[in-house]
Amino acid sequence: MQRKRYAPGRTGSAARTAVVLALGLGLGAGLTACSAGAPADDIAVDAKAGQAAAPVAPPGRYRTLFEPCGAVPQATLKDLLPGAAALPDAERDKAYRGVAAVTYDTDRRVGCTWRADTPDTSHRLSLDIERVVSYDAAVSDDDRAQEVYVRKQLAAGIPLPTVPPTATGGPTDPATGAPSATGKPAEGVSALAGKAPSAGTPATSAPAGTPTTPTGTPTGTPTGTPSGTPSGAPTGSATPGAGSAATGLEPRVLDDLGDVAYLDDVLSTVGANSRERAVSVVFRTSNVIVTVWYREQTTGSAEAPDSAELQGKARNLARQLAERLEE
Repeated sequence: MQRKRYAPGRTGSAARTAVVLALGLGLGAGLTACSAGAPADDIAVDAKAGQAAAPVAPPGRYRTLFEPCGAVPQATLKDLLPGAAALPDAERDKAYRGVAAVTYDTDRRVGCTWRADTPDTSHRLSLDIERVVSYDAAVSDDDRAQEVYVRKQLAAGIPLPTVPPTATGGPTDPATGAPSATGKPAEGVSALAGKAPSAGTPATSAPAGTPTTPTGTPTGTPTGTPSGTPSGAPTGSATPGAGSAATGLEPRVLDDLGDVAYLDDVLSTVGANSRERAVSVVFRTSNVIVTVWYREQTTGSAEAPDSAELQGKARNLARQLAERLEE
């Protein structure tokens, strides 16, 4: 067998090194030519899809919540709980301290309840403060909070205000008031605008036991914070805004509080000789929703709770809390 002729040159490792260097120079030239036409910094590209990445919705304004039991000045509590003044010192101080709602994340949801009773009258005040977070990169925290707020308003039986069309004549989304990108109102909350709350829908005009987890929020939302009808609430006939339509005190949308707000007013007959009025004020500021629930119950010969008085006190506290959020 004839042997192959030996030719002097690079050994195996040296040859491989030369090939790598040659390829590197060629690729470098190619990359230089490409980069001259379109700088990489000018275009955001999704590496998986090979397309421009969708913009990420902005986060909400609030990342934490304030402590609720200390958020109401004592002067305001004295006005809202007149029966506490007649209590012994220890019981009065306890009434003014309030009872914090059970929660597992004080940056997501907090609440507090105060109560003072006399033989003829009982007063109860509750706060529920929720910070809504969207876990959809295409939906902002504010928009998700608006969806939660709209559901509360519809559950209270207060219709949404009519949203005028945009300058282009296109429809808008009732949940946000923004133009619909698809040419029709967005699904989900927008669809709720034409529906009455179904049976079993939690009443959000008065706080209580376990809150309903809003759409778009994770499971494990803190429980024990006020949300629906309070535990131990009296049963009987209830008339929303009874006798108040002629005086402008009926349940309604408020235009002087937060980004959006509404007020609910329900008068109930409890047993044979007791009447209760529950007023709730709900408002949204950015991605935080605040519910102020104020109740007065009278017994025996005492007059029915006055609608104008309770509404005025509840709205005054809601304004104080809105100012607190602006600090």
